Amino acid sequence: MAIILNGSGLTIDKLVKIARHNEPVQLAPEAVERIKKCRAMLEKKIAAREIMYGVNTGIGEFSEVVLDDEQVQEFQKYLIYNHSAGIGEPAPIEYVRGAMAARINVHAHGNSGVRLEVTQTLVEMLNKGVTPFVCQKGSVGACGDLAPMAQIALLMMGEGKAYYKGELLDGKTALERAGIPVPGLQARDGLAVINGSNLLTAMGAIFLHDANNWLKQAEIACAMSLEALKANMKPYTSKLHEVRGFAGAVRSAKAIQKLVAGGDLANGTILCKVQDAYSMRSTPQVIGTAHDALAYARSQVEIELNGVGDNPVFFPDEDLQLSGANFQGTPVSLPMDMAGAAITMVSVMSERRMNRLNNPALSVGLPPFLTKGAGMFSGLMLSQYTADSLIVEQRILSMPATIQSIPAAADQEDFVSMGMNTAIKNAQILDNAYGILGIEFMAAAQALDFRDYNFGVGVTKAKEVIRRHVDFLDIDRPLYPDHTKMKEVVKSCEILEEVEKVVGSLE
Repeated sequence: MAIILNGSGLTIDKLVKIARHNEPVQLAPEAVERIKKCRAMLEKKIAAREIMYGVNTGIGEFSEVVLDDEQVQEFQKYLIYNHSAGIGEPAPIEYVRGAMAARINVHAHGNSGVRLEVTQTLVEMLNKGVTPFVCQKGSVGACGDLAPMAQIALLMMGEGKAYYKGELLDGKTALERAGIPVPGLQARDGLAVINGSNLLTAMGAIFLHDANNWLKQAEIACAMSLEALKANMKPYTSKLHEVRGFAGAVRSAKAIQKLVAGGDLANGTILCKVQDAYSMRSTPQVIGTAHDALAYARSQVEIELNGVGDNPVFFPDEDLQLSGANFQGTPVSLPMDMAGAAITMVSVMSERRMNRLNNPALSVGLPPFLTKGAGMFSGLMLSQYTADSLIVEQRILSMPATIQSIPAAADQEDFVSMGMNTAIKNAQILDNAYGILGIEFMAAAQALDFRDYNFGVGVTKAKEVIRRHVDFLDIDRPLYPDHTKMKEVVKSCEILEEVEKVVGSLE
């Protein structure tokens, strides 16, 4: 069933279904009427020669240059040509599809002045699988994602390039094969396609979806390590976190309790310390803080997905147009900077638990580096090196992009969000996080194989899934295939899906 785009109700989960799983979309009938009404108002203003930014003026530093009637018709073409100025490798198809869906939802408000034909073309491209080739880099995240969105707009003129049925084709050929007419660009149309932070917002939405799944797996890995280290489970009592009041910590503590339930550690039959190290007993507070950070970022991203990110903005009922800065990416990029740092923070704690599993001075009787032949064999010693190298890269990437503004356009655009840099580095942070967590999963499974008591139902299931892919390390072998496989397993969410079948949702 098609996802209805009407300017509201576009959640992160819906966007992921459209972007990643190719769910069809439909423009709501009331949105169609709003778009028509706004366009009619705009055309009256054009006929009356009312000065409107980006319609009959230049843009940026050239906003004071008024265009004549002939120039107005040609301006949108040159606007898109000039702004198609990205560089390098293409953005993944799911990012571009997400940006297109987000842009359609902006148009659905009826405040953009775009022709209905242009918006409907975006709808058809999504539904028929025509995805523009868009360079990943080039946006500064203010005046919107101009460079990448312009490569989408090239298709509106039958230009540029696009993927269709696995092939990269000329834009016109891709549209023809899909049976989609070229709508062309008239006054305002080009700017109405490009003037919003839609690509960085779509990338943020996809990141938040995946990061939430990663955090739940971080709780599973934690539970496995806690079982192996004979942790005191009293710090995971819900009451302790409820009295402080942070929702994320309450959620995290309950999730970990679910995972160890039914095991000897949870039942109190295993002797444990009165108080464990911070990397063990403060996990709910740390992962909980990451949950809270992602919840805030999610709220900001969903506001943006359902708001009017455009310039100028038209108000047909008041016969009014206002030029401002609703394209500015900062409301999304600042919380997304925080979200990326949160994943790095949880990754650091994951590595600290793995260190305890490896270190015989800290592992409560486990063999050094989790090997039976210490000295002859080094066990998982070098796995920690790999995790450490990934964490250092994460730390470098966790520097906020939102403080990195560089003025452009002769200082007309003298503060920008750099939100695309946030989105790109967050994807790299999460990619490393899959590997770090995969290594903790390996170490925890190895450690549990040295224990002879009963584990929680969730922990037992997680270990079972890991052993489908990585064997017990009896004698040393090259570990890079195991590391890479475990990274893929974490990314696939196989462990999470199997565990939630037996313990219920970890949300």
